[in-house]
Amino acid sequence: MEFVEPVIQYSKIWPLLALFATGLVGVLVEAFAPRDRRHTLQVAVAGVGTLAALVGTVLIAADLTPAPTGGARGLIGAEGAIVVDGPTMFLWGLILVFTLAGVALFSERRIEAGVSAFAGQAAALPGTDAERQASTRGLDHTEVYPLLMFAVTGMMLFPASGDLLTMFVALEVLSLPLYLLCGLARRRRLLSQEAALKYFLLGAFSSGFFLYGLALVYGYAGSMNLTTIGEAVTNDLGNDTLLLIGMGMLAVGLLFKVGAVPFHAWTPDVYQGAPTAVTAFMSAGTKIAAFGALARLFYVGFGPDRTSWQPMMWAVAILTMLLGSVLACVQTDVKRILAYSAIAHTGFLLTGVLGLQAIGDLAEGQVTSLQAVLFYLASYGAATVGAFGLVTLVRDESGEASGLDRWRGLGQRSPWVAGAFVLFLLSMAGIPLTAGFVGKWAVFTVALAAGAWPVVLVAIAASVISVFFYVRIVLVMFFTEPADGEDVVTGAATVKASPATTVTVAACAVATLVLGVVPGPVLDLAGRAGDFIR
Repeated sequence: MEFVEPVIQYSKIWPLLALFATGLVGVLVEAFAPRDRRHTLQVAVAGVGTLAALVGTVLIAADLTPAPTGGARGLIGAEGAIVVDGPTMFLWGLILVFTLAGVALFSERRIEAGVSAFAGQAAALPGTDAERQASTRGLDHTEVYPLLMFAVTGMMLFPASGDLLTMFVALEVLSLPLYLLCGLARRRRLLSQEAALKYFLLGAFSSGFFLYGLALVYGYAGSMNLTTIGEAVTNDLGNDTLLLIGMGMLAVGLLFKVGAVPFHAWTPDVYQGAPTAVTAFMSAGTKIAAFGALARLFYVGFGPDRTSWQPMMWAVAILTMLLGSVLACVQTDVKRILAYSAIAHTGFLLTGVLGLQAIGDLAEGQVTSLQAVLFYLASYGAATVGAFGLVTLVRDESGEASGLDRWRGLGQRSPWVAGAFVLFLLSMAGIPLTAGFVGKWAVFTVALAAGAWPVVLVAIAASVISVFFYVRIVLVMFFTEPADGEDVVTGAATVKASPATTVTVAACAVATLVLGVVPGPVLDLAGRAGDFIR
């Protein structure tokens, strides 16, 4: 048997490798740099590595050429394992932009009086002398930066995967560092560790479903390559039961990562228990990567059999929107409200996925489903990162104050923070002149064009319900009178953040406004990304 050397297009995938190398450099920094210099070095390494990968992504995107088959732009490289096309480049750009925001939020030390929000010694049991000594010495976990880089590497590989095995590897690479990061909160350690354990156990369970589904689909198609699977589905090789069960199990793994019902149970607990900087990054980055992988799998691999999976997606989208919106109404913690809001937004994004169809089937000038989903991911990412960034600033004597009752009168004590938070809430609610309105309009339009009008009706109803809990927060901050015996200054207050956090939140606020008022450039950019290569 003759060995054939694999051909890997390093010039097209080097941003992915650069992020992985950045993570390795971060490990070396942890091993050899003096403890008092690690934080500065890790922030510099992570920031420079991410920025270099972002620049490389822009250069590669500008240099993409049309595929030989026409239509989509890019290439299938690494022997079919990695697909570098327009949607991949757009998703990589989004992930890296929010990674820069994540690095900035991770680096915040002013809020906690000179230390970060991460535990001083994660191995120490909560409440023990070892933990107290670590806190007294001002220790913190700078290992979070290489963990972040490894997670981002998996996020970049996930939507670029050209076969199911690569997609599974990417799923694990992005998940395992996040499990660790969720358990490293400096305060409320038990809550943080509980969140990490729940996320790990449920994540491992969903990964098992994905792997079993991978095996069944391989048995059906004789290949794990998405293009080959799509051809097998088109040619109807028989044994549809094997295909349908495998398709359903793969969907479980991906729907878990996006937090769709009925695989959503981890979301509120993890969003609340994890360090808020981790929650901010994870809420945007994981959703972008997972929706990119979901769209590629169901369009390229299972696209020819839409009649089999679209009814399932209809049901999941409807349940996700309704449950997320309704349960958010009864929450009393701001982070849990935003978590259930994230679940509802997953349903809205699934509404856009339902409109997947070939570009040739669309009328000229019509927004494509992929274009709508990409824009929605950009608009939602800006709003959620900005909102969680502001949550880190609202504190009381016990630390971060996410209880809704502690936000009473915040608009009078800190009008700029409360005003920015209202802007992000309005965008999530889909109010005109914000990015969220344009995003919802886009996904609803493509779903209607695909005939999914019942889902759109439910989406509109869910949007109306969601206005209640968004307005509720606004009322608490600006219009709620102090309780008997309380003064208006009672409650949580905001602290002055470092320039990194301030710039991050300000950039998210500007993006939310600009994408709402002038959405054309980003919509056009998403449109020029084109279609998936098949």
